[in-house]
Amino acid sequence: MIPVAFDYEVAESVDHAIELLGQHGDESKLLAGGHSLIPIMRLRLAAPTVLIDLGRLEELRYVRDEGDHLAIGALTRHRDLLFNDLIKEHCGIVGYTAGLLGDPSVQHRGTMGGTLAHGDSSGDMPSVITALEGEIVIQGPDGERTLKAADFFQDYMMTDLGEQEVVTEVRLPKLSSDVGWSYKKFARRSQDWATVGVAAVVERSNGSINSARIALTAMGATPLRASAVEQALSGASADAVAEASESADEGTSPASDDAASAEFRRHLARVWTRRAVEEALSR
Repeated sequence: MIPVAFDYEVAESVDHAIELLGQHGDESKLLAGGHSLIPIMRLRLAAPTVLIDLGRLEELRYVRDEGDHLAIGALTRHRDLLFNDLIKEHCGIVGYTAGLLGDPSVQHRGTMGGTLAHGDSSGDMPSVITALEGEIVIQGPDGERTLKAADFFQDYMMTDLGEQEVVTEVRLPKLSSDVGWSYKKFARRSQDWATVGVAAVVERSNGSINSARIALTAMGATPLRASAVEQALSGASADAVAEASESADEGTSPASDDAASAEFRRHLARVWTRRAVEEALSR
């Protein structure tokens, strides 16, 4: 299908983007890489009358070492994350997951801020940022605010992003050598959206698990933490992983669709949680 007609504006700065959002109201949409927005416009699931293009804001493309965390500009492309040395050294799960997002054309155009602002619970990166307990920096007419990922995602394709606000940065913890990670994704075909995905970040020492942070993809309206598994693994040995993973689907509400039934998704969540935690422990 062809999208409905729209006007096109180019933002010259973040402040200019905020000004344009104020001028055009809730009928406008921000355009970053476009690989999330344009497909739903073609299906007419979204019909903005104005697109505000952020693509020329080079000041939002960066990865910086900020001491205890990494700062990632919202317009940093997935392909840049895949090959960035700071990401490889300090937060490898982000680069690895970026390499799973669609095909090379998607990776060369899609952006970190865009995929988070889109708020799709079937997206891989929102779950990874949730498991990392990352923070999202937002700028609006009243200044800047910072939200934890768990507070940013509110419902299916709904985030705590105001009508005149722009995601400008993502802040992620630097993972120590005692922390292993994994992202496991089940999809019908290569480059598909996840039928189910599991992000695991596990801190271990002396053969036991100190803590585990596990987030699930496509198991509800937002990325969900597998809290029951996290609690069961706290202070446990590696031998407890299989049993703990059996509770991975507790508190979830997966959909039934043409990709999988809700029951099959629950099964996948349990299986892939076990595999993700085991891989994190071996990394």
